[in-house]
Amino acid sequence: MKKGDVFTWERTFTNEEVLEFGQLSGDQGLHHVQPDEQGRLMVHGLLTASIGTKIGGDLNYIAREMVSEFIRPVFTGDTITCEVTLTDVAQAEGLKRVKMITVYRNQKGKEVLTGSSHGIVRDL
Repeated sequence: MKKGDVFTWERTFTNEEVLEFGQLSGDQGLHHVQPDEQGRLMVHGLLTASIGTKIGGDLNYIAREMVSEFIRPVFTGDTITCEVTLTDVAQAEGLKRVKMITVYRNQKGKEVLTGSSHGIVRDL
């Protein structure tokens, strides 16, 4: 793990997953539960952001702060790719302090979410 490392993960959400997340989170906004004219639901912003948590889990990353900017809506059937770039990795006693930026793009290459985070990875 070093500065400049890039990790990606891709995900396509279904209507069923959006409805389930709405039940778990309590967010029952109409745009998340009533399909649009194309039969799609708008994916919750935090459900979209969860794509990056798969990468964090792979790295054993423990976030201390996460900042997100939701740029455009994501709908069921969209394929979203999250790209995480490590911007700083500093060794400390028993752990690494890590900073990163994230960019989420849809299947058309348009940014839907950007963000940054800092946290730690414990030494094993």
